Amino acid sequence: MHRGKVYLVGAGPGDPDLITVKGSKALEQADVIVYDRLINPELLALTTEESEHIYVGKTPGKPSVSQEQINTILIAKAKSGKMVVRLKGGDPFVFGRGGEECEELKANDISYEVIPGISSALAAPSFAGIPITHRKAGRSFTVVTGHTITGSDTFKNWGHLAYADTLVVLMGVRNLGAISAELIEHGRDGGTPVAVIERATYESQKVVYGNLENIKEKASETSPPATIVIGELAAMCNDLSWFKELKQEYTETTQEAQLLTNYAV
Repeated sequence: MHRGKVYLVGAGPGDPDLITVKGSKALEQADVIVYDRLINPELLALTTEESEHIYVGKTPGKPSVSQEQINTILIAKAKSGKMVVRLKGGDPFVFGRGGEECEELKANDISYEVIPGISSALAAPSFAGIPITHRKAGRSFTVVTGHTITGSDTFKNWGHLAYADTLVVLMGVRNLGAISAELIEHGRDGGTPVAVIERATYESQKVVYGNLENIKEKASETSPPATIVIGELAAMCNDLSWFKELKQEYTETTQEAQLLTNYAV
C-alpha cells in the first residue's frame, strides 16, 4: 500500500466477514477512510486509532454530500500524502460511481487502485438460496438499478428486460409496483416468481416471495436496502433457504445454551 494514493475498496453486501482480505488490509493501513451510508460500522473497527473517518453517505430525499465534494476530498487528501480508502458498499464499479471517481482522480494525476467487493446483486440471491444461473432454468442474468428505472431513457428496452432469464434489480424496492407493471405490459407472465431480499447477509435478513402480480402488496412493508430477483429461479428460495435454516439453528442453540446456564445457576 502506498501514500498519496486512493484505494477504491468494495466493502461487500453487509456482513463484515464478506470483505476481501485485500480490502481489510487496506483499511488496516489507511490514513483516511471516506465511506458511504450502507457500510457496516464494524469495518471501521479495522482501522487505526489515528485514522481519519469522513462520512459521505447519501440518504434519499435528504441533504447529502455531493459527488463533486467527494471528489474534492479524495483529491485533497491524496495530494497531502495520505493513503486514502474510498470505502463503498458492494463493488465500487457496480452502481457505485467508482468509474466517475477514477476519472476525476486520473484527471488530477492521482494514483488509484480498485479493490473489488462482492456485489449484493450476487450475494443477496445466494443468501436467499437463489442461484441466479442454472443449467435447467437460466443460463444468463441481467442486473439493473431500479432507482431511476421508471420514466428514464436508460430503460426504454423493457422488452429485453421482460425476457431476461433472471433479472436482478438493485435499489428498486420503492419502484417495485411500477417495475412489475412494466414487465407484465411488455410480455412477462404475471405469475413469474419474484423474491425481495431485505438487508441481505445480515442476521436480520428477510425474504418476501411472490409473483409479478402480487409482489407489490406482499412486500409493502419491505424497506431499503433490498434486492429484487425476478425469474423462475427465484422460486428456489423456498427450497434452498440455507441462511434461514442457519439462523434457526443458531437461535435454537443459543436458547439451549441459555437454558443450561440458567439451570446451572
